[in-house]
Parts: sequence; C-alpha cells; structure tokens
Amino acid sequence: MTGLFSTNGDKRLVLVSGRAHPALADDVARELGVELVPTTAYDFANGEIYVRYGESVRGADAFVLQSHTSPINQWIMEQLIMVDALKRASAKTITVVQPFYGYARQDKKHRGREPISARLMSDLFKTAGADRLMSVDLHAAQTQGFFDGPVDHLWAMPLLVDYVRTRVDVTNVAVVSPDAGRIRVAEQWAAKLGGAPLAFIHKTRDITQPNRAVANRVVGEVEGRTCVLTDDLIDTGGTIAEAVRVLLAAGAKDVIVAATHGVLSPPAAERLQECGAREVVVTDTLPIPEEHRFGKLTILSIAPLIARAIREVFDDGSVTSLFEG
Repeated sequence: MTGLFSTNGDKRLVLVSGRAHPALADDVARELGVELVPTTAYDFANGEIYVRYGESVRGADAFVLQSHTSPINQWIMEQLIMVDALKRASAKTITVVQPFYGYARQDKKHRGREPISARLMSDLFKTAGADRLMSVDLHAAQTQGFFDGPVDHLWAMPLLVDYVRTRVDVTNVAVVSPDAGRIRVAEQWAAKLGGAPLAFIHKTRDITQPNRAVANRVVGEVEGRTCVLTDDLIDTGGTIAEAVRVLLAAGAKDVIVAATHGVLSPPAAERLQECGAREVVVTDTLPIPEEHRFGKLTILSIAPLIARAIREVFDDGSVTSLFEG
C-alpha cells in the first residue's frame, strides 16, 4: 500500500497529485520517500473531469498537490474534484497543497461590484472537504484569513536568498521592491543580505486594465550597486522589465530579478531576455514549458521545502520553525 506510516503505525500519509505539474509531484514524493497514490484522471469529450484513486485512502492523512497553472480554471476544478473524491473515500484529513494560489491577486475590492475571488477559492476548497491549505508566498498575507481552518504559508525567501547571495557582492548590493506595497518583504531580503540598503520603484497602475503598470522612478540609492529586484510573481513581465530599465537608467551596476512564481505568460520571455537584467531567478512552483524559458532564466526547486512542510504537518510538528533563525 502506497504511503508513509508514523513510527507507531497509527497514522498514514498519502500524497496524491493532479495533472498540472507532475514533475514537481514526483520531486516532492522523492523528498518524502513515498510513492504517489495511483490516480486515474481524464477529461470527457465536453471537458468534464473524472478522477479515481487506485487504492484505498480510508483513514489516511491525504495531501493533494496541484499547481494552479494555465489553463488555471481546469486545474483548480480538478483539484476540487480530487478533494471531493478523498472525502467520499473516507480520508481522515485532507490538506490542499497549492504551491501557487490561483486568483490570489484578487484579494480585495478596488472598485464597487467586483468579486473577492481569493476568498471564493478558499470557500470552494472548504466546501469540497479540505481541512487545511498549504501554499507558497501568497500575494497578500491576509489571504490566510479567508480559509476557515489552518493555513500553512510557506516562504521561498530563504531558498532564493541563499542562491542570490552566491551571485552578488553583498557589500555592494541594494534590494529593490517593484512597488511601495512590497517594502516589508524587501526589508526582510535586505536583512538577510547583511543589511543592504533599500529602494523601491514608484509606479502607477490602471486598475481597469490587467497587467498594465508604468514604472516612473527609483526612490532610494542604487547608483553603482547590484540591485536585487524582488517580487512574489512574474506574469507577463511588463512591470519587472520596466523596473529593470528604470534601475539601469538610474545608474545601477546590474540587476538580478528574484521571484517565487514564474507564471511567465507571453510575452514575458522576450521582455525579460531583452530588458537588461543579468539573471532572472524563480522557483518551480509552476511548470515552465520550454517555449516560455529564456537564456537568463534560473529555476530553483521548491520540492524540498514543500516536502518538509508536509512532513511537519503529518508529524504534528511546527511549520513555522522551518523559517525561524
């Protein structure tokens, strides 16, 4: 029987995966030392999704891994169906592992008559039968409060910082936030890079248009320094590419971009390759197909972090302790 048993044999961990990012699921399973539960999943001719598990999950602590990548609505629906199947198969607990939380950017109302879709996502998974959510670098921390149950908010920052530290001279670096709203995250980066100075990009955004922002100027001292431009995700790359150009125009020595989620919707690859950044670093919370990759892109594995968090939850340990110290 697939899974991992606790020391005294009274608990069983099972890991199941949707079809969105099988490579990440395989890596997480390898880190945990388990095999994925055999799963049959396919689409009917009209697009409806069918899921069935190939062995019993009764009484198990089930972790359902799915990356909300494009086509995002299909993979969210598949994960919801997988949760429902686990509930009806009498799993003891169900933890939804969504490395990238779909619709996370819609976490508040900018204008009247808009939805708060990030809250809707939490409600859907709760209704389907999820007991717990796990995600990496939510777009806004308050999204944790949308789900009526425990939420494990994992940080990719230690992984990214450890890599970036090998790529820069920490005595001549500046940490740059792409906007004023992410200054707090930039402060944490700066502390981990030895107290580097901070800067941010002043930008304007038309809230009536998706993926539209204009980088105006740099606030902070960046001249002659290697700038580490940090963000939670890169979608079409417009904001980041403009920020890189503004930093170079302000006299930055060079720029490294570091982000957790590489959405990289077209034309992100072309924009990031041509914007002047020395390197763009992301994690593999989302699958990045070959046609969306480019020469300056570096992809770090998030699997060890997710596996450690899953093991802590299963062992009734502390997920927070993974990020302390």
